Amino acid sequence: MPDTPYTHGHHDSVLRSHRWRTADNSAAYLLPSLVPGHSLLDVGCGPGTITIDLARRVAPGRVVGIDASAEVIVEARSTAERATGGSVAPDTGDSAASVGTGPHGPTFEVGDVFDLAFDDGSFDVVHAHQVLQHVGDPVAALVEMGRVCRPGGIVAARDADYPAMTYFPPDPDLDRALLAYQAATRANGADCAAGRKLLRWAHRAGFANVVPSASVWCFAVPEERRWWGGLWAERFTRSALAEQLVDREIASRADLEVFAAAWRRWSTTDEGWFAVLHGEVLWRKEGS
Repeated sequence: MPDTPYTHGHHDSVLRSHRWRTADNSAAYLLPSLVPGHSLLDVGCGPGTITIDLARRVAPGRVVGIDASAEVIVEARSTAERATGGSVAPDTGDSAASVGTGPHGPTFEVGDVFDLAFDDGSFDVVHAHQVLQHVGDPVAALVEMGRVCRPGGIVAARDADYPAMTYFPPDPDLDRALLAYQAATRANGADCAAGRKLLRWAHRAGFANVVPSASVWCFAVPEERRWWGGLWAERFTRSALAEQLVDREIASRADLEVFAAAWRRWSTTDEGWFAVLHGEVLWRKEGS
């Protein structure tokens, strides 16, 4: 199971962000490599929106989403039911029985990136979005992802780089909020600068001929600013992040209210602009 605490937790302010994610806005670097009939494992699938989108790209291939949180797996199954108009197979405890997609879209089960419940070479594509930044041993996670990838298949990972995030207009309180988040991840043994380190980690996992890339999310139009600033204001006051910051004495409750006010202030500024840099790696496993 996870080797570090999950900094974000699963408050709705976190899951609202996860539900917004699609293959187009979060896995564009991978899409040209997908073909119908590919089998795909989505590691750290969260509420499943990317998984469901990827399943459409590789149909009729089998698609499995796994996550360490049973709570979000329940949500992912419900989301898939609505998206496919059918029922989603429950986790039977037998990975061979729970990976078929058939007419019901992807399946979802609780899983551990360090101990994937699949045989060697089970999938054509093994994908992880915003996962490696939250684990203490990302190289070991990549090795395990590579194990279940078939020869000739693809391992793909994309992660944000928090220290490289940039915004306008300047705000010292927002600067303090972002630094507090980074301190929380360090205290948890995770690495919020994962985006810039993916290539290094892939090489240390033994991956050769890795294709690196980068892409951004940009929040600048009014509705996007309100959404992005609002969910981060909530994270700093209501989520697991808030509790960790206080418990670890990184910030006080009063600090958190100041941070939330800064996010809300930014979100209502006409010239407000926020960019999230992501690193990406794509590795095709040798063999055929």
